[in-house]
Amino acid sequence: MTLGTLRTFFERVSEWGYPDAPTRVLVFNGDLPTPDDPLPKFLSDVDAAKLMQAAADADPVRRLVIEMLARTGLRVGEFCALTADAVVLIKGRHWLRVPLGKLHNDRYIPLHPGLVELLNDYQATRDDDIDRLIIWNGGPMSRHQITRILKRIAKAAGIGHVHPHQLRHTLATQAINRGMSLEAVAAMLGHKTLRMTLVYARVADQTVADAYDAVSDQVDALYTKPNGLRANGNGSAGMTQLAAEYDQRMLGNGWCNRPSQIDCQFESICESCAYYDTDQSFQPVLEAQRDHAADRDQHQRVDLFQMLIDRNQQAHK
Repeated sequence: MTLGTLRTFFERVSEWGYPDAPTRVLVFNGDLPTPDDPLPKFLSDVDAAKLMQAAADADPVRRLVIEMLARTGLRVGEFCALTADAVVLIKGRHWLRVPLGKLHNDRYIPLHPGLVELLNDYQATRDDDIDRLIIWNGGPMSRHQITRILKRIAKAAGIGHVHPHQLRHTLATQAINRGMSLEAVAAMLGHKTLRMTLVYARVADQTVADAYDAVSDQVDALYTKPNGLRANGNGSAGMTQLAAEYDQRMLGNGWCNRPSQIDCQFESICESCAYYDTDQSFQPVLEAQRDHAADRDQHQRVDLFQMLIDRNQQAHK
């Protein structure tokens, strides 16, 4: 019995009014221990490169297995279920159609050109009628076979034990750290909500590292040159420098206060950026964005825009 189930049981005992029921609820939220929230385990860029190099030196099928997992972020069950016609051509680009899986949702994943070439070479060697995209020893691949293949390649790469799901975590982390939007990563991985994707934004966040590096020299100047902004008594040079660093830009629904020296890493999620600001004049746009998200059952974005609307209304009371 889980702690949540136990708490519900005690609540029902109190609510149903049994003769010997306690007079108050026996378990409160504060009585339950905080559950662990571990970060996903992923490969560093160095280890990922070693793995891909070792895969390139392996036989064609093993290499194809590693490349597929590393470049698509597939779950192992999804990989095993890929049918022979899973690769489709849409508007001149190859896509991988992933069947109903863990979350019962279909999706399409864009295929890397190099991966398409590997698949074409592999398909040219087949003469069977097994309805699977990739087979092993004359039959469909299993989870255990994929795990053993990855274990063998990881050993050859000298990076220790690697589980197939780590390649999914690695792709997601690499994509986010290089500027891919959370919405796009969620679609690629088949996440139903952004909450599932946000966990990768906590892993070795390159955006935070880049932002820190961009201002670290200025922070050091605060300690080494406490009067560095004052060129003369009236501080005019300091104000000129400050104005140059503070470059406010107008967005569709607010303002971006990001200093011009810092590159934007967030693409389409400005509302979650620390430099974002808005005011009452953007209220109609925010309301339209909220309603648009509501029409598409994007509940997290509805909450985000409603929070911004409420904040503007509170500020102008």
